Amino acid sequence: MLNIIECPRDAMQGIHEFIPTDLKVKYINQLLKVGFNTIDFGSFVSPKAIPQMRDTHSVLARLDLSETTSKLLAIVANERGVLQACDYDEIDYLGFSFSISETFQQRNTKKSQEQAFELVETTLNLCDMHGKSLVVYTSMAFGNPYDDPWDVAILEHWVDRLISAGVEIVSLADTVGMAEPKQIGETFAALSENYPKTELGVHLHTKPDNWEAKVHAAFANGCKRFDGAIKGYGGCPMAKDDLVGNMPTENMLHYFANQSVDTRLDMDEFREAMLIANEVFD
Repeated sequence: MLNIIECPRDAMQGIHEFIPTDLKVKYINQLLKVGFNTIDFGSFVSPKAIPQMRDTHSVLARLDLSETTSKLLAIVANERGVLQACDYDEIDYLGFSFSISETFQQRNTKKSQEQAFELVETTLNLCDMHGKSLVVYTSMAFGNPYDDPWDVAILEHWVDRLISAGVEIVSLADTVGMAEPKQIGETFAALSENYPKTELGVHLHTKPDNWEAKVHAAFANGCKRFDGAIKGYGGCPMAKDDLVGNMPTENMLHYFANQSVDTRLDMDEFREAMLIANEVFD
């Protein structure tokens, strides 16, 4: 079964001008009608760090979950955020970024890798207590621009530790858009064979001209969980390339349609979401 995760939070969080709460609610409520497996809708992090997400509490209170099959995911970066997210029954998944790069882990969460791993263990316990699941994004999964040590063995080391600790969903994040299709395919082939019971996914950043090869490499080698953002908005500012954005959801859906893969999405509702995206991001 293929799981498509839509990430409006990732698309919006880097925009400096504040997007009105009413418009966020309108957009996410439309996304909930499409039938995505999960909506990455907001984050419980410091408003100073991510001011765009300071209204996550207000947005959540106004989401219509009465008829949707989609689950909600919120990003957390510290124990305080974990506890805040756990207060909401509406949230199914907590997302945490664990970096294969020590430098990026420090920059992103002001923690060492070992400190971040301790938070993963704490979050797993809190998720168990509150009926939620943890999704760990292994950022810099395919290399990093900091000259930190990286190879597949290092990635496998951390993935093994995360899974052994109890993490059941691991999404490999190509944080700065540097992964090559061959590398993506080989990495997924190895991890899929070694961890057949783990839900492995990708959160890819890409340029407009090389998205398809990346999607194909992951899908052909066992990936069944794909993150995307409508029209490819967002992306990591550390990519230092304006052309690097999130994987465009509409491109992925075109690819899967050509592969005769049923995404189980309502395409009429998706087209309406595309129209509202113009309001949100313009």
